[in-house]
Amino acid sequence: MSSAEAAPRSLGVDRLGETFVRLCEIPSPSGSEAHVAGYVAGELRGLGLEVTEDATAEETGAGCGNLLARIPGPPGGRSVMLCAHLDTVPVLDRIEVELEDGFYRNRHDAILGADDKAGVAVLLELARRLAEQGPPITCELVFTVGEEVGLRGAHAFDVAALDSEFGFVLDHAAPLGRMVVAAPTYYHVQAEFLGRAAHAGISPEEGRSAIAAAAAAIGAMQLGRTDDETTANVGAIHGGTAANVVPEGCVIEAEVRSLDDAKASEGVRRMVDAITYAASASEVDVDTTVQEQFRAYRIAEDDPAVTLAGAALRDCGIDPVPTSTGGGSDASAFAAKGFRCVNLAIGVELNHTSAERVSRRALESTLDVATRLVQRAAA
Repeated sequence: MSSAEAAPRSLGVDRLGETFVRLCEIPSPSGSEAHVAGYVAGELRGLGLEVTEDATAEETGAGCGNLLARIPGPPGGRSVMLCAHLDTVPVLDRIEVELEDGFYRNRHDAILGADDKAGVAVLLELARRLAEQGPPITCELVFTVGEEVGLRGAHAFDVAALDSEFGFVLDHAAPLGRMVVAAPTYYHVQAEFLGRAAHAGISPEEGRSAIAAAAAAIGAMQLGRTDDETTANVGAIHGGTAANVVPEGCVIEAEVRSLDDAKASEGVRRMVDAITYAASASEVDVDTTVQEQFRAYRIAEDDPAVTLAGAALRDCGIDPVPTSTGGGSDASAFAAKGFRCVNLAIGVELNHTSAERVSRRALESTLDVATRLVQRAAA
């Protein structure tokens, strides 16, 4: 029996909690979302809803396409979109969820997957509520793939398939109440240095060290928080074969982010200049690739989508806090397509780490907020 088919373990919690546990225990690192997508689609179809899967799997490298389910409201009415992503960062061990002191955690040394299984679970339970009670407005539920690897699913998703004027993404790993109204431009940089190998003890002067060139490039970069809107980082470096060989090859992976698109462009230009100069000075070749994965956006705090989200939060006793973030989300990709989205916090803590957790209360409160979003959108 596959993990997607296994019966969920009971932790003595409600339906929302059981759904969350089941979702987390279906591993779905980017590129392997098919099983969890099958579970989500099955649950929605079990409610009598029509679920479509787009034909983007080959484009995104995921195991399936994005899912779109529509819960029909009163004829002739408006609609609202809600979104969560199906994939997680890599899973390095088993996921076995435990509930302790009111928090869901993984028993093992690996992520929990609450980013973004918490959002997915909330949308599934919202769909059940609306199917039971009858929705006051048409709800379009979007479940994307490949979010953790450059928002690939959302970039590939055709927003023309939506009837909604705006939407909400449930994916901000922050305390409840945070509403993301500004997010950065993000550039991913990869530089592959190619030198010349030689015996390090006999003829080092004949070699050209790719690692030394990469180190010189990194040393010339301004990294960390470069101003109040901009950050830069070198996150990975790998190369060489042995201590007694002048290394022929070395690859570095880096990034630049800024809430100001012009600053992001300038930051990546300086990074590429440092790479190019270091390669030339070290007499090695370099092949540099720069990829813009998402573009900075801002939403006015008086925008109807922000106002609606704030009202829904206050209805649930939560103070709304408009905020900017250094991270990207599917909202960035939708914004680039001209579709307004507000990314809302879901209370997940320490995401992308083995200490990741989310409280039972945060899950329940996020569901209450999502329910009020729908009711407020109808009004």
